[in-house]
Amino acid sequence: MANLTFMNQTIFDHGASTQLGQVLAQHGIRRPLLCTDKGLVNLGMVTDLVSHLGNDAALTIFDGTPENPTQMAVEDAVELYRASGCDGVVALGGGSSMDLAKAVALAVTHEGDLLEYTAGLGGASKIGSVAPLIAIPTTSGTGSEVSSGAVIIMKNGEKLILASRFLVPATSICDPELTLGLPPLLTAATGMDAMTHCIEALLSPQINPPAEAVACDGIERGIREGNLIKAVKDGSDRDARWHMMMSAAEGAMAFSKGLGSVHSMSHACGADQNLRLHHGTLNAVILPTILDFNRYHVGDKYQRLNAAMGIAADANPSDFIRDLNAEIGLPANLSEMGVSSEAIPNLASHAAKDVCTFTNPRPCSAEEYEGLFETAMA
Repeated sequence: MANLTFMNQTIFDHGASTQLGQVLAQHGIRRPLLCTDKGLVNLGMVTDLVSHLGNDAALTIFDGTPENPTQMAVEDAVELYRASGCDGVVALGGGSSMDLAKAVALAVTHEGDLLEYTAGLGGASKIGSVAPLIAIPTTSGTGSEVSSGAVIIMKNGEKLILASRFLVPATSICDPELTLGLPPLLTAATGMDAMTHCIEALLSPQINPPAEAVACDGIERGIREGNLIKAVKDGSDRDARWHMMMSAAEGAMAFSKGLGSVHSMSHACGADQNLRLHHGTLNAVILPTILDFNRYHVGDKYQRLNAAMGIAADANPSDFIRDLNAEIGLPANLSEMGVSSEAIPNLASHAAKDVCTFTNPRPCSAEEYEGLFETAMA
C-alpha cells in the first residue's frame, strides 16, 4: 500500500477503500456526510463502502450530485449536513462528487454566497479552514482528490472555480478496484481528462520544474506505456487501472502551475445545463485545437511532450491526439456533442474570463476564442 504525501496524505493501491473507517477515526469524524450520486448508490458501491465503517460512524448520504455540480445542489447538501449534525464530508465518485463535496466543506464553515469565494473574484484569500474532507475517486480523470480546486456552476449560470490550499482533501483514498466497472467510453473520457491536465500543466508558462516532471510522468503512464488504451479495451486490467489512477492524481499535482485555454473552453461548454456535457470529453475534443493555437508559444516543450507520449520529436501532437481520440471512441468535434454555432459568442465571452486563460502559453481574447470554438466544432 503506497502512502503518498505530495499534496496531502493519499492512500493508494488496490483495496485502499477498506481503510475508510480508520481514516475517519484519524480525523475525528463520527458523523460524515457522504457526497455521491444515484448511479453509484444503485451500483451498490455505497453499500460496499459503508461495510468498511464498522459501528463508529453514523453516515448520512447525499446522492443528488449532478453531472456538473451546481450551487443549488451544494446548498441542498449543506442543508442535509446541518440537519443531520454532520462533522465532516466524504466524497465518493468522479470529479463532480468531489468538487461538490469541497464546496460543501467550504459552505458549512464560511458565511455568505458561494460566489464570493470564486477565484475570479479574488475569493481564494477569503477561504480558511473548511470541514474535514476525505475524497475517494471512482474514476481516473479529474484528480480532484489531490487538488486545491473545485468547479461549480453558480446560480448566475457561470461555471467558476473555487481554489485554495484549504480545499485539498485532508486524506485521499485511491483504490483502482473502484474503477474496474467503468464503461469504455467513460474510461476514455476520464483518461483524456487526466492527460489534458498533464499536458496543459506541462505547457503552462509558469515556472515549476517539479510539477512539469510530474506531468511528464503522468503522460508517459497514460499514453507512452499504453495504459489508457489498455484500460479502454479491457476494463478489468488491474495494472492499467492502477496506472491510470496514478496518472489522474499526477495531473492534478501538476496543474498546481496552472492549466490553459482547453479548460477555459471546456468550462464554458460545461456550464450549459441543457447539454450536460462531460468535462473530460470536452477536454479531449478541444485539446487538438489549442495545441495548434499554442504551437509557436511554448519553446521546446512540444519536443518534451512528444517524448512523453512516445512519438517522434517533430511529430504534430495535435494530429496524434485527434487519432488517439478516434481510437478510444471519443467524438471528433464539438458539433457531434451538440454545441451549436449560435452559442459561440456567449461561450467565447465565458472562456475569456475563465482563470485558466491567464496561464495559457498564448494570450487569448474573446474574439480569438470565437475562432477557436469554430475550429473545434468542425
